[in-house]
Amino acid sequence: MIYKDFKELSLSRLGMGNMRLPTKLGRINQKKAQEIIDYAMEQGINYYDTAYVYHMGKSEPFLGNALKKYPRDSYYLATKFYVMANPNIEKVFEEQLRRLDTDYIDFYLFHCVNEMTIGLYMKKNRRYLDFLMEQKEKGRIRHIGFSSHGKLGTLEKFLDWGGDCFEFVQIQLNYLDWTMQNAKRQYEIITEHGLPVWVMEPVRGGKLASLGKKYDNMLKNARPDWSIPAWAFRWLLGLENVTMILSGMSTMDQIRDNVATFQREEPLTMEENMLLMNVAAGYQSKLAVPCTACRYCCDGCPVEIDIPTWMNLYNELSITKDKKRWEEAVKAQNGPDTCIGCGQCTSHCPQNIDVPGYMKKLASGSY
Repeated sequence: MIYKDFKELSLSRLGMGNMRLPTKLGRINQKKAQEIIDYAMEQGINYYDTAYVYHMGKSEPFLGNALKKYPRDSYYLATKFYVMANPNIEKVFEEQLRRLDTDYIDFYLFHCVNEMTIGLYMKKNRRYLDFLMEQKEKGRIRHIGFSSHGKLGTLEKFLDWGGDCFEFVQIQLNYLDWTMQNAKRQYEIITEHGLPVWVMEPVRGGKLASLGKKYDNMLKNARPDWSIPAWAFRWLLGLENVTMILSGMSTMDQIRDNVATFQREEPLTMEENMLLMNVAAGYQSKLAVPCTACRYCCDGCPVEIDIPTWMNLYNELSITKDKKRWEEAVKAQNGPDTCIGCGQCTSHCPQNIDVPGYMKKLASGSY
């Protein structure tokens, strides 16, 4: 495992995200998830990221229990406060300590800062940042940052508001979003503020793990010894100001492959980078919906639609035009035709996807 210094710490370049743990019947599969955590620890991954809302509140207690058998100074815990889930930060923070079975959190973030949440986080009478600084003084928080899902102006505004209190910023960053979601400028803004970048969605919720036969073959022909996800990770290793690369690994195959990639510092060559950018341009032209399967949209859906599955189908159908595939899919329970158009999903979507609009198109076969 390769590492990078952050202040007095040495952090594994690959961090374990706990938003996409393996599940069974909608719940975390404790046995399989524990195997992944144990393998991560064995292979030298020392950064574990979760949040108050992941797996409908079950990710934090799982992680706290999964890491309980390891010395507390052998890993770093990161979790987040999400104002839309519960605005009472004092209550949430104490609950998180209990869930994680710890008396301090190494990295604490304001979660999902965007145009809808920024005003709530900055509200003077709530004193959210003051509270985090007080906990830091007490040693209950070691480092403070935030995850950004907003526009460039929102990112800059929050950085200026937090001043010297913020120590790192987490953004969605991968070779596809470098241009498609303006991640390049986000990266530059954070760098200009003198802060390191934490990466989420390095393979875009699995979208960049397989790009289709044509594009996969182009990459395989260039580097037969690399997996397709390895290209995404090695591209990130070429960005000097990236410190932490988080991956939500759901299977042992995924974590084994990722660990193999992070055995050595091997960013892309100039020729490999040019090839990947050409592949990205071709692949981007085929994508209809920029869904990363983060599942923020699912927790509050009143009719319990598995939205990322349908968004993935929409992208698939926009390319294949497979009418038979559509006919089979729309017969499923809790399908797009059950969407009531309440818009709650869109209000929670980091990509601001018009989910009800796409559900309506899918239900009618307009893909």
